[in-house]
Amino acid sequence: MVEIPALETPRLRLTALSERHFDDYAAMLADPDSTRWVGDGQPLDRTNAWRSLAMLLGHWQLRGFGMWALELKETGEFIGRAGLMFPDGWPDLELGWMLKPAHRHQGYATEAGNATLDFAWNQLRAPRVISLVRIGNEASDRLAERLGGEHIENIDFYGSNSHVFAYYPPHRERRRAYA
Repeated sequence: MVEIPALETPRLRLTALSERHFDDYAAMLADPDSTRWVGDGQPLDRTNAWRSLAMLLGHWQLRGFGMWALELKETGEFIGRAGLMFPDGWPDLELGWMLKPAHRHQGYATEAGNATLDFAWNQLRAPRVISLVRIGNEASDRLAERLGGEHIENIDFYGSNSHVFAYYPPHRERRRAYA
């Protein structure tokens, strides 16, 4: 079994998804505003939310990386998910995120995205990470750009027109100069 590492940012704990997160996770996936830009765009019932949670945990076992639950460090409250995905059929290693509506537009996705990219560069030694953002999801376009993503192309991804943002590791020499 792969041990899922925990990461911390100034305000967040990125930790393994678990059954204790399920009620909040299922409520997030039942919200049409939360699911509008992912999968088929439809909300999920509890059965399919459970399957989603199980798939995300299984991804860690199969690939050695995956999505984390996002918790506020101060309270332990579950506020969303973020991490890396590369299931069969994906074009590349993807950085993704989803926040509960009450926690959007507060910089949490940026914090989680930066921590995830740091993990990709320093732990996985990934040569590149992408984000797939459905055309029309302007908030996620802006987030990808804040994280340093470069819009490299548009693709039809499982029937949805999507922007592809690419992220590349920072130059190692330059990084050492600032350390």
